[in-house]
Amino acid sequence: MTSIIDLSDEPKFRIKAVSTKTGIRPVTLRAWERRHSILTPHRSGNKYRIYSERDIALLRWLKSRVDKGVPISSAASELKDMQKNGLWPEALPPTPNITPDKKTDVPPDIYVQKLYRALIKHDEATATSLMKEIRENYDLNTICMDILTPTLVDIGDAWYHGQIRIATEYFASNFLREKLLALLDTFPTHRNAPYLLVGCAPTEHHEVSSLMTALLLRSKGYRVEYLGADIPLIDLVDYASYEHPKMIILSATMEETAFEMKPMEKMLSKIRPTPVFGYTGSIFLSQPSLIEEIPGNYLGDNFDDALEMVDNLLTSMKKNSRQRVN
Repeated sequence: MTSIIDLSDEPKFRIKAVSTKTGIRPVTLRAWERRHSILTPHRSGNKYRIYSERDIALLRWLKSRVDKGVPISSAASELKDMQKNGLWPEALPPTPNITPDKKTDVPPDIYVQKLYRALIKHDEATATSLMKEIRENYDLNTICMDILTPTLVDIGDAWYHGQIRIATEYFASNFLREKLLALLDTFPTHRNAPYLLVGCAPTEHHEVSSLMTALLLRSKGYRVEYLGADIPLIDLVDYASYEHPKMIILSATMEETAFEMKPMEKMLSKIRPTPVFGYTGSIFLSQPSLIEEIPGNYLGDNFDDALEMVDNLLTSMKKNSRQRVN
């Protein structure tokens, strides 16, 4: 068999691809790196982790040890001892198409179709039942990224092409908003965790994506306060001046609401300590040139990227704070 040291060390895989290839959730990968210093992935220009084939092989080997009942701390120590002695494990054969934490063989797009049909019929009972099944069978990232987001896109397209009424679009959005708020309440708020404010840009009323961001961040242990739609910047900055969040995240789905965020970073610069400002939203996918016009930190094109970017920004903020103290 091939030794892991013989594999390419060229960085070319993003964390989502690594998660698929190894069966290790992104949040677990980050925790292993942070707590056990098992890998030091390359960082791209926008600070995203980029992994090599060698990294993936090491992760597969570690997971095989954990799957056999070895604690990750012991597996990490075992690996470090081998490397100190110039030894490397043999590369395990790849297992294709692994889906981390998969609980069902039903592809997510089947639930997209079912949920879409229930919502455009205003069938609240069926939609509620489907949401219960979805929650039982998929992890939160899959629910948000691969089920709810495509469902909302399909509903928006149907309204745009005159296939459903605006009342149906409102019904679907409000139904999903209520379910996401209920999910948000199921996660505890950790008093000592980094404190984040999440909401929508001024005049922005499409809040489901922002709410999903808040939900995923809270599920990862952040202390998240969700502020809702159409937040006036002056009020938000005033609130931040005495609540002292580590970061503020706003979302926009339209060009005009994106431009509403333009003065935000300058306004926040007057607060000490200054919160990090991040933004996201579908408008930046359709019009990426807007990213250059909105000061702040664009959090990426999907939820995985956003979570990783938040981790990176807050870690960098903490390091800079320590350097100033020293």
